[in-house]
Amino acid sequence: MAEIATIARPYAEALFKAAGPDAAGAAAWLDELAALAANEQLRQFADSPKTEPDQVLSLMTGLLKSSLPAIGQNFLRTVIENGRIEALPEIAAQFRALKNAQLGAYDAVVHSAFEVDGATLAELSGVLEKRFGRKLNLQVKLQPDLIGGIRVVVGDEVLDTSVKARLEQMKIALTA
Repeated sequence: MAEIATIARPYAEALFKAAGPDAAGAAAWLDELAALAANEQLRQFADSPKTEPDQVLSLMTGLLKSSLPAIGQNFLRTVIENGRIEALPEIAAQFRALKNAQLGAYDAVVHSAFEVDGATLAELSGVLEKRFGRKLNLQVKLQPDLIGGIRVVVGDEVLDTSVKARLEQMKIALTA
């Protein structure tokens, strides 16, 4: 079987071209579809020979928090009819990469021990964009084992200012 990335690429590119200026809106509902597609029970239901594509389509659209636009329904119908539900998370990732390349932005994951409010996140965004020298799309993930501070991952670059990292550095310095 072909690699998932190879399967996902034409879907992501076609959706990106079709979405045009509404790429941000498409990215939102595509991420929601990708999260649904990660569910093992849903994939088993979709893969069942007794299940019709319309049943899968109605189930998935029913589980979404918001309604799908026409382009989203057509896209999802195509993915389901071609048996590519398992590729939806990769399609979403490749779509985001295309959108970010167009905007000149990068995805960044901020790992924090505590919740980050909107004002703090906006301030942090400015500091990190200056530090990394590019526009960033921040996503916050809670990671209580950091104790305090943050750990930022942008592509293959990592900025770790967490208490946990500092303690590890002190441990290495003391045992050396």
